[in-house]
Amino acid sequence: MSSVAPRTQASHAASSADSAGAGNHRKTPGKAALASFLGSTLEYYDFFIYGTAAALVFPALFFPADNPTAGLVAAFATFGVAYVARPLGGMVMGHFGDRLGRRNVLLVTLSLMGLASLGIGFLPTYNSVGILAPVLLTLGRLLQGF
Repeated sequence: MSSVAPRTQASHAASSADSAGAGNHRKTPGKAALASFLGSTLEYYDFFIYGTAAALVFPALFFPADNPTAGLVAAFATFGVAYVARPLGGMVMGHFGDRLGRRNVLLVTLSLMGLASLGIGFLPTYNSVGILAPVLLTLGRLLQGF
C-alpha cells in the first residue's frame, strides 16, 4: 500500500476551487489593463474634442465678442476646469466605488459625462442669454471632469 492518503471529495473540491481561482486571477491584470486603456482613451478623446472646440468655436459662441483674445483665454479656462474637477471626482467616486461596486459607479460616471456633454451641445449662446452662457458652460465642464 502506498503512504499517500486517498483524495477525498472535499480536498478535490478545494483544489479545483484553488485552480479555478488561480485561472481567474491570471486574467484579472489583463482585464484591468484593457479597462484602463479604454477609460483613458475615452477621457483623452473628450479632452481633444473639447480643446479643439475651445480653440475654434467657443470664444465666438459663449463669450463677448468685444475682445477676441479674452474670449479665447476664457474658453481655455473652461477647458482647464475639468482638470480641477478630476481629482475631486476621483475621491468621491472612488469612495462610492468601494461601497457600491465599481461597475455601478462606472456607469454613473459615464452617464454623467455623457449627459454633461449633451448639455454643453444644447447650451444657448452668449448672444441669447448673456453671462449665463459661460456660467452654464463652466458648470457643464465641471460635471464632465467630475
